[in-house]
Amino acid sequence: MTATEYRRVASLADLRNAGRKIIRDGDKQIALFVVGDRVLACNNRCPHEGYPLSEGTMGTNCVLTCNWHNWKFDLESGETLVGGDALRRYPVRIDGDDVLLDLADPPTAEIVTKALDGLADAFDRHEYDRMAREIARIARAGGDILEAVREAIRRRHDHFEFGTSHAFAAAPDWLALAATAPDDSVRQVAAMTEIAGHIAWDTRFCPTYPYPEGSQAWSADGFVAAIEAEDEATAMRMLRGALAQGLGFADIAPAFYRAALAHYQDFGHALIYSVKAGELIEKLGDGIAEPLLLALTRSLVYATREDLIPEFRAYRPALESWVSGDGPAPAAEELRRESVAGVLNRLAGSGGQPEAIYDSLLESAAWQMLHFDVAIQDRTDAPVGSNVNWLDFTHAITFANAVRIACRSCPDLWPAGLLQIGCFLGRNSGHLDTEQDTARWQVADPAGFYDEKLESLFDHAQPEYIVSAHLVKLLTAAKIETGARPGRPWAPVLAASVNRFLGEPLKRKHVLRTARQAIGFVAREG
Repeated sequence: MTATEYRRVASLADLRNAGRKIIRDGDKQIALFVVGDRVLACNNRCPHEGYPLSEGTMGTNCVLTCNWHNWKFDLESGETLVGGDALRRYPVRIDGDDVLLDLADPPTAEIVTKALDGLADAFDRHEYDRMAREIARIARAGGDILEAVREAIRRRHDHFEFGTSHAFAAAPDWLALAATAPDDSVRQVAAMTEIAGHIAWDTRFCPTYPYPEGSQAWSADGFVAAIEAEDEATAMRMLRGALAQGLGFADIAPAFYRAALAHYQDFGHALIYSVKAGELIEKLGDGIAEPLLLALTRSLVYATREDLIPEFRAYRPALESWVSGDGPAPAAEELRRESVAGVLNRLAGSGGQPEAIYDSLLESAAWQMLHFDVAIQDRTDAPVGSNVNWLDFTHAITFANAVRIACRSCPDLWPAGLLQIGCFLGRNSGHLDTEQDTARWQVADPAGFYDEKLESLFDHAQPEYIVSAHLVKLLTAAKIETGARPGRPWAPVLAASVNRFLGEPLKRKHVLRTARQAIGFVAREG
């Protein structure tokens, strides 16, 4: 049936006598209403939660109220007056005593466009259930469900004041998880809603933060120098120049990796975000590269350079004294309880092969996570510098995964990447409980374990996106590392550490500790 074909669905006399009527056509339920001398038709299911609008209240002004949640729809203009989603209306014609109804569905493109507009409209108030409904509408119409993620990035990338967040970084891992169930519409919609919802949450009620305009010739060295100088305008112009030149992310990734590893910075996010941006472009297409890389560039400009603070000042001398060679890599046992300076000195002078050193570092990081003193989370009298939790340990794993990926494509970055993993080890070494029994966390089949836990994330029940993002990122990183380097001695330790993280509490709010630290800070203000 085309959009210009009508079908007889009722007698006008009978409809006037009843006042309203429900028409069924396949899965459709259409409600007909007589308002004065007019006949109006709409979906009988309220777009909010599906309750029957035929049981609603129709005003003389053509405003229909759903009596379950007071959503209101103007059936004349099509506007939703109270509520969110749009209500589908159906064209009506009267031919004598015949009520004719056009039941044809709009073209797919029209449905998708309307759903994407509705998705964007749900962002500021973070209407999670509405986002899911709009994405489901795209799927039902046969549209590309990935367009929901592309649209979220396009519409919100300039609402991130400081650039990329975990919302973008977790997205490729959610997409990879969705790819394990390509024919499961429920899991597909769930994964896309998690991505769109996280982007919406991180930008809710945020204004736009426009990016500097203009374009200039790409220079990898110039781009890295602009990031180092925190010169956002020059970095943005060079990025646009690269894209205008037809360069893809693979062509400019080395510059992003260099900028990300120029310092031990931003708790490892700089490199993680850079690697994940490449993965996301690969999954969504080059059309999303500009908004995604503008946000990434901004995050690199604003990244905190932690190697400039006293705790990590040993990093720069260690990098400058790095010894390359074929010597033995430090054993994991030599690294996991050392201070920052101790770890860095061992690494810089070892002369070991990068990937052998990497194995020792990853084993050490996994061992530390397995032995994290979880009681630290419950302390309320600790100074700010001791605000340590599980994420201090999980980041060592996800950062290590990013280091291996980046440094395999840019081998000259191995010293910086390895030393920065060492910074994680040194910062975490003072927060361990080495006496605990870790046997109960051992995993017999790491590969099957990761698959099972990743599958469970489709219904993770975590109220905070930052937590679910770390869950999907950690499990994905651990699975990738285990698969990429089979038979390594750290595999069982890594699986046990992840198992323990999933089985232990993650304290997310520290009421007394925050109050005590605030009082202490104010007392020292003078």
